[in-house]
Amino acid sequence: MNTNLPSSTSALKKVLYLVLVLVVAGVSALGGAIVGGYVVRSTLIQQNVEAATPVPIAAVPQQSQLLEVSNTQVDTAIVETVESVGPAVVTIEGTISGQTTFFGQAADQQVSGSGVIISSDGYVLTNNHVVESTRDLVVILADGSEIPAEVISSDSFSDLAVIKAEGEMPAVAVLGNSDQIKPGETVVAIGSPLGTFKNSVTVGVISATGRMLDTGNGYQMEDLIQTDAAINQGNSGGPLVNLAGEVIGINVAIVRSGGSAVAEGLGFAIPSNTARIIGENIIANGYFARPYLGIRWQTITPSIAARYDLPVEWGVYIMDVSKGSPAELGGLQNGDILTQIGERVINEETSFSNALFAYQAGEVVTIKVVRGNRELELPVTLGEMGLE
Repeated sequence: MNTNLPSSTSALKKVLYLVLVLVVAGVSALGGAIVGGYVVRSTLIQQNVEAATPVPIAAVPQQSQLLEVSNTQVDTAIVETVESVGPAVVTIEGTISGQTTFFGQAADQQVSGSGVIISSDGYVLTNNHVVESTRDLVVILADGSEIPAEVISSDSFSDLAVIKAEGEMPAVAVLGNSDQIKPGETVVAIGSPLGTFKNSVTVGVISATGRMLDTGNGYQMEDLIQTDAAINQGNSGGPLVNLAGEVIGINVAIVRSGGSAVAEGLGFAIPSNTARIIGENIIANGYFARPYLGIRWQTITPSIAARYDLPVEWGVYIMDVSKGSPAELGGLQNGDILTQIGERVINEETSFSNALFAYQAGEVVTIKVVRGNRELELPVTLGEMGLE
C-alpha cells in the first residue's frame, strides 16, 4: 500500500499543475480580451468624435460659381423691345413700271420691303433696293393704316435710302451705337417677310461683325453685321434691334448658299452708325455725297498683269481721264496704273470703289500711280458724285 503512495502524489501534483496552467491561461485570455475590447472601443469612440467635429469653412473646397440665365428675364426683355420699337416699323410698297420688250410692254411689278421711322417728321430709313425705280410709294403703319410717301434720296453703294411719309408718326426708333455690339448679343429683327406677314418678329444673336459681301457690281459691302435671326425677302430695310430697344442695324441681305453648300441663318445688316451718317446727310442736304475721281478704268488682277506684262498685280488701269475732273486737276493721266488711294491699297480684298468710297467728297488724298517705270504720289481733291 505504501509503495504506491508516492506515485499517487506525483500524479496529483501533475493534475494540480495542469489545472493551474489552465486557470492562468484563462485569466490571461480574459484579460487580453478585456484590454483589446477597451482599445477597440476607445478607437471607435475617437473616430466618431473626429467625424463629428465640424471642419473649418476654409478647409472645404468651394464650388465654382455657375452662370444663371433667367429665361423669363430674356423673354420679358424681348417683349418690351418689340413693344417699344414695333410701332416705328413700317411696310413699304411701291410699283415698278413694266419695261418694253421685244414681245411688247411688260406688266407693272408690285414690290415691297420694310423700313423704320427715324424722325417725327416722317423720315423713314430703308434699303435703296426696296425703293429704287419705284412709283406710287405707300407706307403701311403697324396698325394697318396706309399713308403716301416719296423718296428723298438714296445711296446705292451702301444700299440705303431715306423716304418721307406724310402725316403723324406713331413712334420714332432710336439709333444705337453699332460700334459697341458684340458677337453673342441677343438681337431682334422686325419686318414684313414676303410683304404679307407684316411686322413679323424673329430673334437670334449677332453672329459676327465686320463682314464683307460681294455685290457683283465691282465693289463689296463692308463692315456688315451678321446675324442668325431669320431674315427673308421683304425684311429688307427693317431694323435689327438690341435688347435695349435700340436699332443697331438695317437688314439688307441673306445668303442661302455658298458654292454647292446650302446655308441657313446667314443674315446681314448695315451698321446703325453707317445708316445714321448717310441718313442725316440725306435729310439735311437732300442727298449723300460720294467722292468722285473722274476716270474710266479697268481692273488689274494677277492674271491680267501676267497676260499684258504689267508691273503690278493689283490696281486699276486708267483708260480715260474726264476733262476738268478731280483726276485731271490732280495730275492723273491716261495709261497710269492706280494702286493706292490714301491708306487704302487696291488688292484682292479692296476694290477701287471700296478704296475711293472710304473717303469723303472734298477730302484731299494722296493717290499712288505707276507711270512707266516710276511710282508717283499725287495729291487729289475728291469731287462729289454717286457711283461711277
